[in-house]
Amino acid sequence: MTAEQGQPAAAATGGLDIRRIMAALPHRYPLLLVDRVVSMVPNTSIHAIKAVSMNEAFFQGHFPGRPIMPGVLIIEALAQTAAVLAIESMDLAGSGKLVYFMGIEEAKFRAPVEPGCLLDLKVEFTQLRRNICKFRGEASIEGKLCAEANCIAMIADPPAG
Repeated sequence: MTAEQGQPAAAATGGLDIRRIMAALPHRYPLLLVDRVVSMVPNTSIHAIKAVSMNEAFFQGHFPGRPIMPGVLIIEALAQTAAVLAIESMDLAGSGKLVYFMGIEEAKFRAPVEPGCLLDLKVEFTQLRRNICKFRGEASIEGKLCAEANCIAMIADPPAG
């Protein structure tokens, strides 16, 4: 699939390490939710990993005795994965541009995400324009779908201040 009909798909690239991810995203601990990019096809798709550890701060209260990753953070991990794809595709790393979440549609949660797993984050652009992108994301563990959503984001300058 391509971001715009009629455009050829770009060649797949190798993975990205945490330093490259941090160059693309402004997020830092405890809200950086992408640990590694396995593969990426610029302007098209990305496969990233979030290593879910019991050391995550949210597990202290969600839920004591039965730690489960909050669904909103799974969606945030998908959004951050999409942001990496957008920033890398548009060669904007280090530019100061931010990717702002604008909307979530059809979010569904299929299975709990517990500590000790590797959460596969797969995102495809369904539309990519100069400053607006729409994407479809799926989070899974060992091939079992945990969450999915369609989202929209805007690429813009950070607020003045």
